[in-house]
Amino acid sequence: MIIHSDCYYFRGDVPCRPHKQHGVHCDGCTYYRPVTHKILIIKLAAIGDVIRTTPLISAIREAYPNSLIYWITHTVDILPGSVDIKMDFSAMNVLALEETHFDLAMNLDKDREACALLNRVSATKKKGFILKNGKPAPIDKDAEHKFSTGIFDDISKANTKSYPEEIFEVAGFKFSGQPYELENSGADKTVWPVDRKKIVVGLNTGCGGRWPSRLWPDDYWQAFTSGLIKSNYDVVLLGGEQEHERNKALSQTTGAKYFGHFPLKKFIDLIDQCDIVVTQVTMAMHLAIGRKKRLILMNNIFNRHEFELYGLGEIIEPSSGCDCYYLANCKREAEGRVPCMRDILPGDILSAVQRQATFTEKAK
Repeated sequence: MIIHSDCYYFRGDVPCRPHKQHGVHCDGCTYYRPVTHKILIIKLAAIGDVIRTTPLISAIREAYPNSLIYWITHTVDILPGSVDIKMDFSAMNVLALEETHFDLAMNLDKDREACALLNRVSATKKKGFILKNGKPAPIDKDAEHKFSTGIFDDISKANTKSYPEEIFEVAGFKFSGQPYELENSGADKTVWPVDRKKIVVGLNTGCGGRWPSRLWPDDYWQAFTSGLIKSNYDVVLLGGEQEHERNKALSQTTGAKYFGHFPLKKFIDLIDQCDIVVTQVTMAMHLAIGRKKRLILMNNIFNRHEFELYGLGEIIEPSSGCDCYYLANCKREAEGRVPCMRDILPGDILSAVQRQATFTEKAK
């Protein structure tokens, strides 16, 4: 019996798709599609980090056209269809990976469990970060720059490479503008009551709990939202459970639309209704970039060079700078001074929206 276990469609435990659809066997099968390379991506981290790593997929496809791409992560639902085998980070999947040989395996996280996994998998070539004596370490020179920015603030502040540039370098590729891959699998499943005759501006009012120093003041959101509505924009408030009470209050006082907070796929579809998104550095920023929305990004505690906007928007920062590089709490506020985020005035962001509005399809 001839079995093409190297075929893209071969499963081993159940019939393959061509057999189920056409009744064919491996011998003489016209659907036979040999896999030349098996490639593993280990990227467990936050949803936003996973999204901004997806540009690697097209680079891998170009270098290895007949490859089978595996990706193990905590957030399987966000992975695009261009990933062949999507695996959540579980004991059974780790066990399966340990018994699979890869031509190329890369770990792009510095979390210990991710580094340990790269140690344990079998691969002809490994890239990224491994666990060495219980601590993360770069596997080769390509990973040294990204590693150093994570342990030395001065090197991180001096960095001029975007995150995609850094990750491509770690993986052994060259970044040349490959876009995020983010699908809207919830498209057309919800009728959103937005005014499509107007430019729809989505306001992502929160920033998560890890770095509250990024948060724009509530009174600024209120003044800015009111200004947008007076300027005839259709305003939609965005956020998760943490932002629910803030967004409810903001909607009541300004008249902005707030539909509630939703599971990830529905939230992506809501962002897809927007022409412009205003946000701090959050998951919503990456969702907006992935769906190719115009973007106004408010940033204070991070290196602005980290963010690849693909020409879709602009970054607004405090005029007085920021004293809190990657710090959760504002130093100035602790000292009784005015936080730097109050230097970003509502009028500044309104002007930015007006600039970005000229690039939307509705303005053309």
